[in-house]
Amino acid sequence: MPESEPSPLGRKLERHLNKPPSEIQREMNGPVLVEVKNLTRFYGTLQAVKDVSFTIRKGEVLGFLGPNGAGKTTTMQIISGNLAPSDGSVTIAGHDLLDDPRAAKSQIGYLPEQPPLYRELTVDEYLDYCAALNRISRARRRQARANAKERCGLQDTGRRLIGNLSKGFQQRVGIAQAIIHLPPVVILDEPTVGLDPIQIREIRALIRELGREHGVILSTHILPEVQTTCDHVQIINRGELVLNESIEGLEHHMKSASITVAFRRPPAIETLQQLKGVKTVQAEKNGRIHVFHETGHNPTDDILRLAVEKNWGLYEIRPGRLSLEQVFLELTSAAGDSITTEAPAITDTLEGRA
Repeated sequence: MPESEPSPLGRKLERHLNKPPSEIQREMNGPVLVEVKNLTRFYGTLQAVKDVSFTIRKGEVLGFLGPNGAGKTTTMQIISGNLAPSDGSVTIAGHDLLDDPRAAKSQIGYLPEQPPLYRELTVDEYLDYCAALNRISRARRRQARANAKERCGLQDTGRRLIGNLSKGFQQRVGIAQAIIHLPPVVILDEPTVGLDPIQIREIRALIRELGREHGVILSTHILPEVQTTCDHVQIINRGELVLNESIEGLEHHMKSASITVAFRRPPAIETLQQLKGVKTVQAEKNGRIHVFHETGHNPTDDILRLAVEKNWGLYEIRPGRLSLEQVFLELTSAAGDSITTEAPAITDTLEGRA
């Protein structure tokens, strides 16, 4: 007898079980706060954003990377409600950004690269003003201001002029204005640019703390900042998402995409480049060779076989490790001059994440 068709519940369960563990864990973490579907934006005949789709859940910090001109700023402007898409949809905490813009925008806290501060106001005056802009009633403004100051470490700065604060504390004030109305979604654009190493650490810690209660989108050009601060990373290039991965998945990608070999009688680089699955080969000054390959085609067996047949004198072979910078350059070609690979004097690693 022919097998019966699985029930709708059975098909749903099968789809769930076939998902990678990182995706299943994301679905268990919290509700979807941002849902972007098939986002497209044209400037005349130029397509700046091409069919971009992704989601952000409560409790996630999403690192958004891209070279200059890749469509990152356009995407951020659309998500924050400052630019209309040519096609596609954006839903913020259940509200469609086009159909119900006021409700959707009320669910967003936004810190642009240049914080919108009034230097002649005190911190308290400025935060009261921001509370009013966000339609917080007079009776609730003092408490809202106190909560924002406490979360951003500004308890002792209320009567100080913003213009007299350090750059780090001005950034804290900028973040405080973004969260004063307790929005589910917080968008931060380059929040650590121009800060000293201590201030960078403090702002990164604050972002991680915000990520526990909100969905946070972090736009940055500092690659280690993504590794130390974010749960998820996206890279956009030429208007398209070329990477959408969890930090754990990215770590796996960084470990599995290359191998390092060393020979006493090394073959020509061209010989290794001709092996199946090999993308590029780089020779180092210490005699070692890095072989970058496609994820599904590891050339280790072929190298071992040829090393014996050709008497290359293989004495070292081990999995290589790509840096995030190398992954970025691999995905975006020669766009690396627009990305900072290190923050000054910062040595955070994946193991250093809180």
